[in-house]
Amino acid sequence: MRRVTKGTELPEMARYTKYYEHDGMLRAYANRVMALAMAFALLALASFAFAVYVRLQPPTVVRVDKDGNASVFGAVHAVPVQSLSLLNRADSGPGPTDLEARAVVRRFLERYLGHTPDSVDRNLAEALNMMTTNLRAFSMNKLRDEDTVGKIRGDHIISDFQIRSIEHVNGTPWTYVVFGVKEVHRVKDRREVTDRIVGRYNVRLVTTARSESNPSGLLVAEYGEQQMVGDREAGLLQQSALDKERQ
Repeated sequence: MRRVTKGTELPEMARYTKYYEHDGMLRAYANRVMALAMAFALLALASFAFAVYVRLQPPTVVRVDKDGNASVFGAVHAVPVQSLSLLNRADSGPGPTDLEARAVVRRFLERYLGHTPDSVDRNLAEALNMMTTNLRAFSMNKLRDEDTVGKIRGDHIISDFQIRSIEHVNGTPWTYVVFGVKEVHRVKDRREVTDRIVGRYNVRLVTTARSESNPSGLLVAEYGEQQMVGDREAGLLQQSALDKERQ
């Protein structure tokens, strides 16, 4: 028998791994692959079931009447919704506050009632964009029929509007009564004529989805004005400080 001395390498066959070690490694890899295959199969089955469930759901139909009230219709029955704010509150966060509503009313009236021959187009455009679709169409037709912009430019009309108070109407959501003074300066027969009008303005708002162009989520749905006191003065109404000192 040949003796293997120290420093002599073993034959190549003696360095092979034992057969049962190879078999164990193969079984371990097979178990891992089987576990991953089962996990992916369950995930695919769950995704397919969710897609089928979503596909079988009936579409949501929302009907909005002329007052801004909406009704959500499902497959069988309708669920009444008091206002559009309930539909958008879940997506747009909390509803608008009373302070935001007063700011919208103030900005709308200042744009709609205050203008000069140079700023009338911009101010009216901003005011119209703050209205609902129905009120915007009605107001545009009225402005076109009365040729409001043409008269403002032709008579060189300058309208200054100042708000005295904004009061909320109790028991009515988003409805406000505004008292303000409007001074209308115009040139007539080479003379400046000024009309001072104290008026009452009724503004009702509705809620809609918040957006970058309308962060408050409020639009003007109704607008009306009522003249309370008015007078007319001819001539220059504003005097300089030097004129007052001379008097």
